Amino acid sequence: MLENFWFNVEYGINHVLDINAYDHVLFLIVLTVAYLFKDWKRVLLLVSVFTLGHTISLLLAVYGVVSVNAALVEFLIPISILVVALFNVFTAGKGAQKEKVGVLFFSTLFFGLIHGLGFAREFQMMVGKSSNKFLTLLEFALGIELAQIIIVFVVLFLGYIMQTIFRFSKRDWVMVISAVVIGLVIPMIIESDFLS
Repeated sequence: MLENFWFNVEYGINHVLDINAYDHVLFLIVLTVAYLFKDWKRVLLLVSVFTLGHTISLLLAVYGVVSVNAALVEFLIPISILVVALFNVFTAGKGAQKEKVGVLFFSTLFFGLIHGLGFAREFQMMVGKSSNKFLTLLEFALGIELAQIIIVFVVLFLGYIMQTIFRFSKRDWVMVISAVVIGLVIPMIIESDFLS
């Protein structure tokens, strides 16, 4: 039982930290880059909203409630990253990330749903004939959340170093990182099967 638990948690961690599927990491980078350590509660809430969306779509897929066009989902994932990166570019230094609950929270939930659907087929194979799919899903979600917290911490830490030691302005830091991510996701969009 315990080894199953650790296997599922580890699977969730590896899903996020997979170097070959770095879209999840790119999304977390653009979601987090505009924040500082003092904003940790808001960042944790955003990341948890993303995990919630991801888990809901996996739940719906595993129980056969939804089935989606894989090419469309693979196209929407880099689009979702592009939208948040562009949001950062256009709002850098304007404090738009400080609004109560708004665009960022709803878009994060929506993007979580999309990212979850992108992984649904692989996850369905993983749970297969598992006697308790729901428990497996919760353990997997815990792994995802742990990996996301690691990435968020790294992004906040790098932001802290760049803005205190190297004297980057917060606006420049957000602009540079978001621009790099935009440069990485545009080829993903162009090369997607959905457009070919």
